[in-house]
Amino acid sequence: MIDLRTREPRPSDLLLPAEWNGKYRDTVRDFWRGEQGSLGEFAARFTGSSDLYEADNRRPIASINFVTAHDGFTLADLVSYNEKHNEANGEGGGDGESHNRSWNHGVEGPTDDPEVELLRERQKRNILTTLLLSQGVPMIAHGDELGRTQQGNNNVYCQDNELSWVDWDAARDNDVLTVFTASLTALRAAHPIFRRQRFFQGRPIQGSNKEDIAWLHPDGRDMSDKDWHADNPSLMVYLNGDGIPDRDVLGERVLDDSFLLLFNAGHRPTTFTLPDESYGGAWQAVIDTNDPLLANARRRYPRPGTKLRLAPRSAMVLQCLTQRAP
Repeated sequence: MIDLRTREPRPSDLLLPAEWNGKYRDTVRDFWRGEQGSLGEFAARFTGSSDLYEADNRRPIASINFVTAHDGFTLADLVSYNEKHNEANGEGGGDGESHNRSWNHGVEGPTDDPEVELLRERQKRNILTTLLLSQGVPMIAHGDELGRTQQGNNNVYCQDNELSWVDWDAARDNDVLTVFTASLTALRAAHPIFRRQRFFQGRPIQGSNKEDIAWLHPDGRDMSDKDWHADNPSLMVYLNGDGIPDRDVLGERVLDDSFLLLFNAGHRPTTFTLPDESYGGAWQAVIDTNDPLLANARRRYPRPGTKLRLAPRSAMVLQCLTQRAP
């Protein structure tokens, strides 16, 4: 319910139930596998699943977003196995979920193939980027930020041993993933645009000259109905830092920088053309799943019309460095 005197949610609204969003899990897994026809569903989940929660007055906080959990594949196994490997559980491999929406990227299980390993690591970063920058409450399964594996076992309820424990020594071998995850959590914590209290409206809010969110084709134009069903699942998402309808504890408007998120879940490189100056005059890459430590991205200050070529299965987050044109 809304307090009509202030148009603000009442404290009791915060007590409305939240729930694990299984549709979010399935959609994000399908999207980064490159499943056709997943763009529209991806947009709904990325923006907090208003189709699931808004009708009964719940807000984005109702959506507990997750891709992996205590049961099922770990993140590392999600990108390393097509099939569950539960033989150690003593049930003939018949236990555990069989439809995991996973993808081994060409080799089942451990591999020395450097190309497969690079792609798997990038996919982990893609999924974590999506999870931590989606509207709603992100839930990370323990050890996913460390690259924890259960060797393809997706039902370790009966394994109180090395298979289910966190191997802290092995975790030190994946410092890049840990540092990358830390950068994502810091970005989310620093910017309320990723933690909105209300759903996007797709229209200008409180005097902003642009919509609070815009969905853009890789060529920089607005997405059309046809684009949402394209074979190559790629798009840009513009988040307007001036279009947040929230208030802080003092009743002041919440303002933030604007961001442009580029997603290429397809199997081929895709060229993105940054939108016109009404969205922003200059940008800086703050997340690049193909360059996780930003060795090159920090030197990029692309402007409207700049073409950025993203690798297959990769994502980039650009932060606006200038005010938008009036």
